[in-house]
Amino acid sequence: MNYSAAHDVALEKFRKATLEEISEYSGYPIDGNRIKIEFLDRRFEVDYPSGQFYAETTLNEEISVPTQILILHYLVNRSPAMQTGQLISYKELPGGNIYIQPFTNRAINPLVKTFGSQRSKLIQAAVALGGEVVSLGDAAVVLSVFPKVPITLVIWEADDEFPATGNILFDSSAGTVLPTEDYAVLASQVVFALRKLASQ
Repeated sequence: MNYSAAHDVALEKFRKATLEEISEYSGYPIDGNRIKIEFLDRRFEVDYPSGQFYAETTLNEEISVPTQILILHYLVNRSPAMQTGQLISYKELPGGNIYIQPFTNRAINPLVKTFGSQRSKLIQAAVALGGEVVSLGDAAVVLSVFPKVPITLVIWEADDEFPATGNILFDSSAGTVLPTEDYAVLASQVVFALRKLASQ
């Protein structure tokens, strides 16, 4: 994917929005000319209108371009949609059936591989990231990755007949907040962050 072009487009949209609009729709606070972001236990600020990202501490490693694009896309969304509480799979997002294979390879398979037989580690890692435990499958957690974007990760452990399986679910309002392909990037980043925590 040409991240440079996607980043340029996202920046252009960001600069066309006002700070007030960004704060109102995103749910993130504003401090001066900066939007204060918390994303998967990392804190940074986005300068307006430059779109420059600044880590709050020197411990925060560099913010990758795909992550910057993801956050910019979220910041410029104009969806007043409220969460419905109704869960849908990736396939049910607009055009999700087209991207389902990359989504499965990038997010669901690593989730199952890491936590399919270690559900307690999934719960521990998710709680450390501010997630909540919910009653689905053999283990499930919800993480609010963005203020308007909760992601639910579910594991069914292996038994005598079937191997472990898993799924990643979204609120049915998700399609109005971000483009469908962004959810593949987002879900894979969530799983990566959980795996990293679980391995410590």
